[in-house]
Amino acid sequence: MGREVRRVPKDWVHPMNESGSYYKPLLEGYTRRANLFMEMANTKGLQEAVDYFGGAPDKERHMPEWPAEECTHLMMYENTSEGTPISPAFLTPEELAQWLADTGASSFGSMTAPYEQWLRTCRSGWAPSAVVVGGELTSGVAALKP
Repeated sequence: MGREVRRVPKDWVHPMNESGSYYKPLLEGYTRRANLFMEMANTKGLQEAVDYFGGAPDKERHMPEWPAEECTHLMMYENTSEGTPISPAFLTPEELAQWLADTGASSFGSMTAPYEQWLRTCRSGWAPSAVVVGGELTSGVAALKP
């Protein structure tokens, strides 16, 4: 959990709550979760699956699953909760990293990161929330090695 690059269509607008005051958190992988839920329900029983997953996966709480050829752009998400965007969509990792660095986007809490660190994260696809390096708490974005 931390920062995650998600591939989205060029015109994707992440949904807001009813009042429009914040983004609705959306999980990744509805089909995978639904398949795992059904597999467990079929092998161990419905109650076991409900207890393990906390209920059946809800498609409304997941990102849409677009065809791969439509997902031409990249957005940075925080996935410490269920997943909300911290950037608009960009065509390249370089554009996304530049925007994140220029705007002082959160790499963890109030921490930010320079372009080079964001670019490593954008290219790798994710970074953990935070790590301890030499006894100091730092963002996962800053801790990624080239």
